[in-house]
Amino acid sequence: MSPRGVTIPGVRQQLFDAAEQVLLREGPSGLTGRAITREAGVATGLLHNHFGDLDGFLAALLVDRAQTATRSMQDLPDRAGTATVADNLMAGIEALSAGNLLALAGLALARPSIVPRLGEALGKGTLELDTSERSFTAYLEAEQRLGRIPPDADTASLALALVGATHQLLLTRGPHTPDLRERMRRVISALIEH
Repeated sequence: MSPRGVTIPGVRQQLFDAAEQVLLREGPSGLTGRAITREAGVATGLLHNHFGDLDGFLAALLVDRAQTATRSMQDLPDRAGTATVADNLMAGIEALSAGNLLALAGLALARPSIVPRLGEALGKGTLELDTSERSFTAYLEAEQRLGRIPPDADTASLALALVGATHQLLLTRGPHTPDLRERMRRVISALIEH
């Protein structure tokens, strides 16, 4: 436990990481302020001191993790012409599925009271929910210009299919399913080779 009145560096991320662990272990119903601060090893009131209330904290957590996933997808178009198309698409899918983003999105469904708080958590920033789809599209278009994707391929539809397939597999099988990577490789092959 931290001594009273002592600043803890990186407490925001420490609380976010702890909340993810509680969510994965206990599900949305286990996400209480007390469970999160206990997991983080900090004083119980710290979450409320920094975020006001649990809904504000959870909204900030969703925004933080979504922005992290967005940043990790931004360099995908720059990979055009390197490695194989399938390897680059897998890297994008792994970035999309990292950080337990889908489990966190399920949290918004389980606790709809945090949805109105997302705007507050964003502040003046924006969160574009279709960023991954746009990143895949831009990447596929770049590969198309290089001749590694057929010129008549509908890149926007391929991108949507990749994002949709990723979400479906993660939601129905979970991120730690042993054959998830192989299944996504087969989906990629089916989409880009036909």
